[in-house]
Amino acid sequence: MQYDRLYHRDIRKTIDGKLVVCYLLLVLTGLLNIYASVHAMGELTFVNAFESRAMKQLVWMLASVAVAALILLVINPQLWEVISLPSYAIVVMMLVAVIFVGGDIKGSNSWFKLGAVSFQPAEISKITTSLVLAALINRPDFRLSKIRDFIIAAAVIVVPMLIIIAEKETGSALVYLGFVFVLYREGLSGWFLFCITVMILLFILTLTASPYVSALVLCSIVTFCYHLANGKVKRWVLTAVPVIASAAFVPKLFSAAGETSFLSRIQPLWIIIGPVLISLPIKAFKAFRRKSLSAWISIISVVAGILVILSTDFVFNKVLKDHQRSRIEVLLGMKEDPTGVGYNVNQSLIAIGSGGFTGKGYLNGTQTAYGFVPEQSTDFIFCTVGEEWGFVGCVAVIGLYVFLIWGIIRDAEQSRSAFTRVYGYCVASIIFMHLFINVGMTVGLMPVIGIPLPLLSYGGSSLLSFTIMIFIFLALDRQEKRYF
Repeated sequence: MQYDRLYHRDIRKTIDGKLVVCYLLLVLTGLLNIYASVHAMGELTFVNAFESRAMKQLVWMLASVAVAALILLVINPQLWEVISLPSYAIVVMMLVAVIFVGGDIKGSNSWFKLGAVSFQPAEISKITTSLVLAALINRPDFRLSKIRDFIIAAAVIVVPMLIIIAEKETGSALVYLGFVFVLYREGLSGWFLFCITVMILLFILTLTASPYVSALVLCSIVTFCYHLANGKVKRWVLTAVPVIASAAFVPKLFSAAGETSFLSRIQPLWIIIGPVLISLPIKAFKAFRRKSLSAWISIISVVAGILVILSTDFVFNKVLKDHQRSRIEVLLGMKEDPTGVGYNVNQSLIAIGSGGFTGKGYLNGTQTAYGFVPEQSTDFIFCTVGEEWGFVGCVAVIGLYVFLIWGIIRDAEQSRSAFTRVYGYCVASIIFMHLFINVGMTVGLMPVIGIPLPLLSYGGSSLLSFTIMIFIFLALDRQEKRYF
């Protein structure tokens, strides 16, 4: 009896109740907004109630709460590290299998259809990847500074990401970039994050400006970073800046020479890339002799940047699908299509903008009620919040997410176990990426790639997977707090 009393008191003191309440508020908010987005499609009756998305979401919500209680109070938290690798392997096999036997839903082969229920293994793969990454970094001899350990950690992330891309689920694959924040917390150099940002910038510049402009920007950034690392910024200003500034006028000189001129047969891009490629072996030899890390990083960065520039056209026109290209072109202002691929975003902006400061009131949104925004109960659920609850409602919902992410990171930092800490950062990063991409998509700052808003968007597999993900962390955190 004394043990039972201690156990019950232990539960009250070790469960992070604030995060549980935050989770429940987000789920209830999602249910209310799902109903708001579908209520005008027909009156709910006893006969058709279970055909409504709101009612289906309620069933999934109750099931998710039951699973959450099971994870938090019944299952031994130590089990998650034990099964991390087998579950990861099983889910990877499911990701491959769904490409061949899965159902085609909106152009994506990423769903298993089990009667009336559809299941997406990509949602579960985020959990298993997080568990394996946490188990890997928890090993006593693991160091991200070791090339071998870094490659293994990168492979754990990249393998499911590439398979998901093959399933034509670009949005879900993009979420995996959030694991970079986890690796950064565990010792990955900040230069790695900087390099990823530069590669994205080069891709965009190659599309919107020209490959020549991208090459100039690449040379500017790499030479500046190299001189900065060696304390020679003044030398960079006096030597590199004049050369790069002069090179900016080369395309104008080529065009002014006329079509019959010899210069018209030369691509301006190779005026930069040619000398760079010729000088790289010499630079590599000098870097080897001097054992200069900054020089090696600069050489690798230049090669990677050139590969991005030269492959942009192939990736954009051959790898991406037509609708993906169109969405990127609209987002980057390369073309306007307000009635085509840009229709969703335009209607979403109208809905959010019409909500004003306090919104039109619950169930009073005209854009919402009359279905002007496609997929409003799933990918564009946030514009329902904006129209009916206004700016105040948007801030409140985003505030709940910020509190949830901050609370998970806070508990992760207080953990004594590397497994719990790394898994907590994985969960926080995944939620952040979903929030950033989905909200950015609804306000026109990100391409429309079909990704749900965690706990709010309609979808049983999404709600259940996020519930499992969050409550595994809460269970791990509770296990740690029992021994304080």
